[in-house]
Amino acid sequence: MAPTTLTALALTCSLKPSPAPSSTDKLARQVLDELAAHGVAGDLIRVVDHDVRPGVEKDMGEGDEWPVIRDRVLAADILVFATPTWVGHPSSVAQRVMERLDAELSETDDEGRLLTYGKVAVVAVVGNEDGAHKIIADCFQALNDVGFTIPASGGTYWNNEAMTPKDYIELERTPDPVASTNKKLANNAAHLARLLKQTQYPPVQ
Repeated sequence: MAPTTLTALALTCSLKPSPAPSSTDKLARQVLDELAAHGVAGDLIRVVDHDVRPGVEKDMGEGDEWPVIRDRVLAADILVFATPTWVGHPSSVAQRVMERLDAELSETDDEGRLLTYGKVAVVAVVGNEDGAHKIIADCFQALNDVGFTIPASGGTYWNNEAMTPKDYIELERTPDPVASTNKKLANNAAHLARLLKQTQYPPVQ
């Protein structure tokens, strides 16, 4: 049997618009590269480059660019949700994305399943301050609430030494613990996504 073709979409929630270099983009692209080693075709959207309106509806009206991003999220098998750390929390852009994803609680298929069922989500966090574990936990909860499935070891992060102003993009090489975590995350995410694509969750009777 031929391997199931999978796709991934990284939503990076940097506060820096393109073309500014972004540590968040760097880590997300590393995750996409690891997924590619498992036959997963990936792409990346830097959310701040788009007019994503505040709100909790799937379409907030004229000028809102979330509907186009949403279509791409729903077309992908794996969502890579990447955010920087700001004062110990995910970025405001990441929070807005989670708020917009809340609309998925009202969207179901013909058998009553959320449209996000059967899709895998992983989280990547960077920052030169502490907080990655808490951010990953909060993002896991939000993504799972709206229907995504979280794989084992589904989070990766890099934190610099406390009170040392250095960014991930400034590193000459990826630290071994980050590289090995990225590899493990990609392995488990691709495996889970293939299983779910072949056998979707059953409808609730």
